[in-house]
Amino acid sequence: MERIAILSDVHGNITALETVMADIEKRGISKIYCLGDSVIKCANPDKVIDLLRAKCEVMLLGNCDEIICRPNIEQGRFWSRDKIGEERASYLYHLPVCYEFTMSGHLIRLFHASPMSLEHVFNPMYPNSDTIYFNKIITNPYDLFQNTEFIGKTEQDPVPDIVGYGHLHTPNIYRFGNKTIFNVGSVGIPVEMINEGEKKDTSKYSTMSSYMILEGELDSKNLSSISFTLVRLPYDIEKEIKYLEKSDMPNKEIIMQSLRTANH
Repeated sequence: MERIAILSDVHGNITALETVMADIEKRGISKIYCLGDSVIKCANPDKVIDLLRAKCEVMLLGNCDEIICRPNIEQGRFWSRDKIGEERASYLYHLPVCYEFTMSGHLIRLFHASPMSLEHVFNPMYPNSDTIYFNKIITNPYDLFQNTEFIGKTEQDPVPDIVGYGHLHTPNIYRFGNKTIFNVGSVGIPVEMINEGEKKDTSKYSTMSSYMILEGELDSKNLSSISFTLVRLPYDIEKEIKYLEKSDMPNKEIIMQSLRTANH
């Protein structure tokens, strides 16, 4: 049996990422996959990218990565772009949008948000009709299993049995039509869908980082045991907020509130 740690949406939060990486190492897991959005929101996207590159066997492109890492972005347009520099921006921009592998007889496909784009989203917990994604909502879970041009697949390619993604910042596992859909949540900006920004004592249960562990027979086409473990992990939020306070990042107060309350 082999274990793979799958994480996403670090968003420049080096404190949370270092905590998650230490937890993964403590568990003796060596394979780590990242599903994108390493930048924007927190103050150390450069350190986050460097640590992910050093530790991750697979890295995918996220929507925030794509937006700020496009070629020829003028200096000063994105704080995070200026912080990471051109080499890191080029590295992120040229990452793949999809990765798939076989485990315990299941074909597993990973992407940041969906096979349609980096922003189309399926959310079984929340309608998203009042968010910026209102016109990019996936309502049919089967759409997540489509072979699309965006991910470089055709009708001749096999259809996955399991899909995993990030983007939502809220972890979940969902069964539908003999298939499994899992969302790994967010390392750096955890979200509770019903939180509205007020700081409550119970918010501490939602501000924890999250990632997923898959365990099974890697590269095996024989149907056998497979498991999904959701890990929630507290980290030093106030330490990360101090990085933000010391930075000249615009609108950092919004991020600080989100870190403390897990609001979306």
